[in-house]
Amino acid sequence: MPAIIVMAVAIALIVTILENLNGFLKTDQEVIKMAKTFKASKIQILTKIVIPANLSTFINSLKVNIGLSLVGVISGEFLVSKAGLGYLIVYGGQVFKLDLVMASVIILGIVAGIMYAAVLLLEKFILHAKKFK
Repeated sequence: MPAIIVMAVAIALIVTILENLNGFLKTDQEVIKMAKTFKASKIQILTKIVIPANLSTFINSLKVNIGLSLVGVISGEFLVSKAGLGYLIVYGGQVFKLDLVMASVIILGIVAGIMYAAVLLLEKFILHAKKFK
């Protein structure tokens, strides 16, 4: 089981770090300079300027990571598991049971859709709360 988690984290972590770094670098430098002239600390700049400016970047990285983490989990199950959807896909392919393979893929699609819808609800909630602050 740990190998499956490591595979999912390894695949999703690189994309998350690069996307969030890119968002941090694109934060308006003029606003940061203004905060520095008012003697804002690094923590204040991070919490009051950089993170609120990058909420949409965080949400977008969550959306991307849904698919990537599922790919990582299934890949890990392909390699080491004796149970799970990845195992069922490999087993169904080996014994020529297309219904088993397709049922597993459909379940994966449904899980990914539910997770994506949950992130969309989270995005709507966060951006709605941000608008009224």
